[in-house]
Amino acid sequence: MSSNGPELEEPKVAGQRRVVLVDDHAMFRSGVKHDIGPYVTIVGEGEDVPSAVEVITRTLPEVVLLDVHLPGGGGVEVIKQVLAVTPDVTFLAVSVSDAAEDVIGVIRAGARGYVTKSISAPELVEAIGRVADGDAVFSPRLAGFVLDAFSGAIDVASIDEDLDRLSQREREVLRLIARGYAYKEVAKELFISIKTVETHVSSVLRKLQLSNRHQLTRWATDRRLV
Repeated sequence: MSSNGPELEEPKVAGQRRVVLVDDHAMFRSGVKHDIGPYVTIVGEGEDVPSAVEVITRTLPEVVLLDVHLPGGGGVEVIKQVLAVTPDVTFLAVSVSDAAEDVIGVIRAGARGYVTKSISAPELVEAIGRVADGDAVFSPRLAGFVLDAFSGAIDVASIDEDLDRLSQREREVLRLIARGYAYKEVAKELFISIKTVETHVSSVLRKLQLSNRHQLTRWATDRRLV
């Protein structure tokens, strides 16, 4: 979450919203608690799918700040499991990812909004209040993905069907390759070997029935995954 730039006005939110924070990075959770703690009540934290589902169903917060990529099945799995037993919980996705499939995936699962981690503390507090009141909140660029999905400009069913064939790691490699990263850069970014990157790329090409890196990049671009 960004804290750079000039000092912003104090966040405004009606009352002390009860919030659960779910993210697999302890430092990010700590930073968010420090930044928004005076304006909301953090009633629990989760670091993966099982811990998130447990703390949410136990504390019944008004809003869950939810990372999209989590160990154990991801944010979508958290939403599905929680809403199956406690349908009144509201989810706001907070992620580094601005990929269309991530945005559309969590919204289809039941999230009320999606913002990126570059959001400022005052903006995040405002977003929490808005989704708690029933509004939908999106970072500006991401709102377009949702509108396109509803208008049919993005074939959501096709995205889901194709991406379901890929593992989480394969999706990460796909996105970086499509953004123009060299194999060496992908390996450094994901903390894996170049050989492992090559293996993942070959698997992605085979599963998506593509022939080369150029086709892969075009496939991802056409689906607004980059």
